[in-house]
Amino acid sequence: MQASGEQHSISAAGYTATVTEVGATLRELKHDGRELVAGFAADEVRPVFRGAVLAPWPNRVIDGTYDFGGQSHQLALTEPDRHNALHGLVAWSSWQVVHHSPQRVELALRLFPQTGYPFLLDLRAAYELSEAGLACTVAAVNAGDADAPFGCAPHPYLVAGPGRVDDWSLELPAGKYLEVTEDRLVPRGLAEVDGTDYDFRTPRTIGTTFLDHAYTGLAAGADGVVRARVRTADGSGVELRWDGACPWVQVHTADRPEPELDRSGLAVEPMTCPPDAFNSGTDLVVLAPGQRHEAGWTIAAI
Repeated sequence: MQASGEQHSISAAGYTATVTEVGATLRELKHDGRELVAGFAADEVRPVFRGAVLAPWPNRVIDGTYDFGGQSHQLALTEPDRHNALHGLVAWSSWQVVHHSPQRVELALRLFPQTGYPFLLDLRAAYELSEAGLACTVAAVNAGDADAPFGCAPHPYLVAGPGRVDDWSLELPAGKYLEVTEDRLVPRGLAEVDGTDYDFRTPRTIGTTFLDHAYTGLAAGADGVVRARVRTADGSGVELRWDGACPWVQVHTADRPEPELDRSGLAVEPMTCPPDAFNSGTDLVVLAPGQRHEAGWTIAAI
């Protein structure tokens, strides 16, 4: 058995993708042989959440504590250096295939109640290739008998082409970003991107800019779709697009001490809610018993 579990490959329209059992992770995505995301080897322990599904919350719960339904909860501190609970509970779980065709794979997971998150969810993650790119959806159904807090996001690191993050340009139609503390990334409040290094509404080279911020105030196109684009100097690259189900997006330049990981891909993570939504309640999805929620996004070559 490989470290990332069973491998599920799909292909269509010049695209190829591999999704793993562990975390329903998008391990690789290519178009005509060109890498669109930073991947990893099948027998490698997935680094820095590359391609993982983040649920039942994306990003961080500060101190791992929150109150919900009149009860106080303590999550495991999976980001111990910052004393936070990071990226949900399913990124290292075994997801089972419920459908696999040449161009589509769907995986399922039952998340049982546990300390810190005493709620029962049935989750599905689907990946489908077409000429439009790789469409991904994450759906959750509250299979329990009490309301449950919920949020989700993907964690792809986009790769525009040769070079590193510094060499690529970013286009991100976001008017606001969430200010955070430098040490623990604790949210402090929203700020306008105008006049800051965080304004990428007009495409520009990322250069040495450090990003690990959540954006909102997203400007969709006439079709209701938000588009983030990462390009090389010749204009080729990769696009990630999503709709109003994700009013937030986290962008991270992947600054790491490991040379092979450092700024090797740009994390672009459409989120249903911002960091620490279990405490702020901002855009938090509350699933009633039997209720279903779905969010989706598409990654495509430019």
